[in-house]
Amino acid sequence: MKSHFRQVALIGKYHTAGSGNSVGAAREPLEDIAQFLASQGCGVVIESATAANTGITGYPALDVAAIGKECDLGLVVGGDGTMLGIGRQLAPHDVPLIGINQGRLGFITDIPLDSYRATLTPMLRGEFVEDQRSLIQAQVVRDGETVFDALAMNDVVVNRGATSGMVELRVEVDGHFVSNQRADGLIVASPTGSTAYALSAGGPLLHPSIHGFVLVPIAPHTLSNRPIVLADAAEIVIEVVSGRDASANFDMQSLASLLHGDRIIVRRSQHRVRFLHPRGWTYFATLRGKLHWNEGG
Repeated sequence: MKSHFRQVALIGKYHTAGSGNSVGAAREPLEDIAQFLASQGCGVVIESATAANTGITGYPALDVAAIGKECDLGLVVGGDGTMLGIGRQLAPHDVPLIGINQGRLGFITDIPLDSYRATLTPMLRGEFVEDQRSLIQAQVVRDGETVFDALAMNDVVVNRGATSGMVELRVEVDGHFVSNQRADGLIVASPTGSTAYALSAGGPLLHPSIHGFVLVPIAPHTLSNRPIVLADAAEIVIEVVSGRDASANFDMQSLASLLHGDRIIVRRSQHRVRFLHPRGWTYFATLRGKLHWNEGG
């Protein structure tokens, strides 16, 4: 059978592979999926860190840059954290991604591992739904110089220190002063990130088709400080006014320590992540399944 995809990169969750058993647990499904892809007529490569950490051999190993140049699909086996990491890296290369869930929630890795064969077979023939997600571009500017620059798929979070009190943050949107907020922190989330930390902090859900950011305070001192939805064409600037040991997190996977006067500048990235889903997939079905809507009614 001829696949719709010529060359498929297999990217796995290997970060917890601290023991022989966990390495085996990560390696076995990856090897099984690789064999399945080959049987469907796909060329298979293994992302180089995945290959090194699981010991999988027999397939070419490529780093992310080479995958971006040579592959027309990335198949991610893991949880949403695995997808966040690889999604940011492959977005500039416009390589679509399919997620097989080996984690817990799986908002963006939505295919159950135990049914991947039945689900992937028609997808590899070209029967899928494409879902594009915006990314956040963020910079930390100190004394006029950029000291940290990162992409985020979910959110940018400015947090107080672990042992300190609240932080005070000055917020501007498109150069217009919005407020000085005293809180444990502030979240700027994309629609994808609206189901992550922002949701736990009381923020709204944003449909992925909405071109917006949600700005969510974390435990604000003034209870009238509420979440607000902004157009993602806006530039959001968060300045650290006071508070010790503040930091900025990007998808909770990279971290910048902040000083008073630092400005965190948040914009929509020019890049987008392309997710492929099975035919019949809808965002609302994902919400029903992951948030357990309609249960107990």
